[in-house]
Amino acid sequence: MSRRSRRKRGAPPAPARSTPLRPAVSPPLATLVAEQRLIAARLVACGVPARDRDDVLQNVLIAAWSAIRAGRYRPDPRVDPRRALQRWLHGITWRQAGHHLERAHIRHEVPVDEPRALVHEGSMDLDGRLLARAALRVLVELPAHHRELLLAAAGPQPMTAYARAHGLNPDTTAGRLRIARKALADRRE
Repeated sequence: MSRRSRRKRGAPPAPARSTPLRPAVSPPLATLVAEQRLIAARLVACGVPARDRDDVLQNVLIAAWSAIRAGRYRPDPRVDPRRALQRWLHGITWRQAGHHLERAHIRHEVPVDEPRALVHEGSMDLDGRLLARAALRVLVELPAHHRELLLAAAGPQPMTAYARAHGLNPDTTAGRLRIARKALADRRE
């Protein structure tokens, strides 16, 4: 016997999986309509634009009423009925808002003649982004003088200009840059 199928002596048998654990409840339509303010507040929290809130609110009410009519509203009898209804409506509102926000006209998609022409434009390599983030994390852990030298070396000006601006000998600056690069390489390993 498997661990799941064991039951204590005298305990009632578990209900079949197809049998609902709680009975279906059918609240009147007026109770759904009474929760419109709550639904509207949830739509605002989900980011539904003001111009679309009435339409999405209507979709929420229709979806909830359809589920009630189909017997899919099965609240826990131990919970306050209004609280259970509000929680259930919260889930429906969240899903309806998500569906609404994913529509193309909401995302402001613009059709183009050659969609593949824009694929390489502005896109970044994900692996490169991850490597860059890791390098920045390592760079932040270095002492400030090493960071400053490494960032100056990566900048547009030559290191001799950096050395002059800081009153340093270019050879000294090059030596310090080698030390900073070694410290960076040691941290990466």
